Amino acid sequence: MSTLAEPSRPTVADFHRVNRGGGLFSESISQWIGAVFALVAQRLGLRPTVLTITNLVLGLATSVTVVALAGPVAAGEVPAVLVGLLALVGWQVAYALDCADGQLARVTGQGSAAGARVDILCDVAAQIALVAALAATAVAQRPSTPVWLVAAFAGTWMVNLVTSVMQSGPNAASMVTSTSLPVRLVKLVRDYGAVIFAAAVVLAFAPALAFWVLVAFTVVNGGFLLASIAFSARASL
Repeated sequence: MSTLAEPSRPTVADFHRVNRGGGLFSESISQWIGAVFALVAQRLGLRPTVLTITNLVLGLATSVTVVALAGPVAAGEVPAVLVGLLALVGWQVAYALDCADGQLARVTGQGSAAGARVDILCDVAAQIALVAALAATAVAQRPSTPVWLVAAFAGTWMVNLVTSVMQSGPNAASMVTSTSLPVRLVKLVRDYGAVIFAAAVVLAFAPALAFWVLVAFTVVNGGFLLASIAFSARASL
């Protein structure tokens, strides 16, 4: 007596296979953790938007905590390492959930235009909170931090999010198409998983350097924006 074979269930590798990249760090670590989260969510029957909202709540809670403790850390009342480790775990898990919602949607066929919009909006909200956390730490550690630097840091930080959204459209293009290891290592400065890892390490072990984190990423993201404008303008002409 023959029976119908049960349909195969997706594995962690199946979820990871449909990831949208993000850089060397993200693909090697964050996307794999996201694949595990996606698998668990699929087994529990959760919708991708549940992961998206969980990512938002966790990311906001982590960043708000860093903001609230920025002053006490600067005053020596709270150990910086505790706040840094909290940021490391909170931001990385939130980002892995952000990776997981897309993987879950693609593997299970639950993707939708509304879900994609929610994902982008939650990413914007989470990154605004992250920028506020880093800026609050810099100002608490160095009260003379100029307002224009904080504003420039916040504005240029969004370049990563805008360009990542543009890369998913029909007019996507890349200035550097090489996938060699040296190039991928250089691109870590724009790999969100690597960036939030580095930021958390600074918060934990060298919060006084938060000012220079603002300077570094303002220069990197601002430079990338100018280069992207020049690249796109040249292509359009």
